[in-house]
Amino acid sequence: MFLKICGITRLLDARHAIDNGATALGFVLWPKSPRFVSNRKVAEIVAALPASVVTVGVFVNQPAELIALTMEQTGLTTIQLHGDEEPASVRALRWPIVRSVTLESFDDVIPGWPEETPFLVDAADRERRGGTGQAVDWTKAAALARRCRLVLAGGLTADNVEEAIVAVHPWGVDVSSGVEDVPGLKNAKKVARFLANALKAERYLQSA
Repeated sequence: MFLKICGITRLLDARHAIDNGATALGFVLWPKSPRFVSNRKVAEIVAALPASVVTVGVFVNQPAELIALTMEQTGLTTIQLHGDEEPASVRALRWPIVRSVTLESFDDVIPGWPEETPFLVDAADRERRGGTGQAVDWTKAAALARRCRLVLAGGLTADNVEEAIVAVHPWGVDVSSGVEDVPGLKNAKKVARFLANALKAERYLQSA
């Protein structure tokens, strides 16, 4: 399962997440986010991580040329689009893409994206664009998970991630605010519990 801890700003948080089972780490490259981190800092963190870790740059309505430059400067491996981007505007990008959607926008957004594109379902918030701690409707998300590679986000915590995975059967999960003390600073115990419970749910689904 794709297990992503997003909003990473420190190497110690990145290493701790990996050591506890995270398969992906997210770095927010959108300047308006309270979890924004500079290209230089991202490059330093990524260079110190195992090559097997999926490192995701989160962008919001930024030009494809800027996204490409940022990816090259940082060494990130995957792009997450968290704005209103259209497939044609980013077609030239050579990195794998995760596309963020809401339950309400899913049917309007999905046409035109490659079939293998993972879609990250998050709560709708046009100002903060994620990291709000607001949950999505798991029943509706489960219906979408049968149609695509769905990454469940929004309001997940160590206390509910196991139930969420069993209910939705997502391709992956993504958490940011649910494992933080303050934006960008992760709580080690919350991260460890979140990942342990997510892995427990994955084992349950595999054995069911």
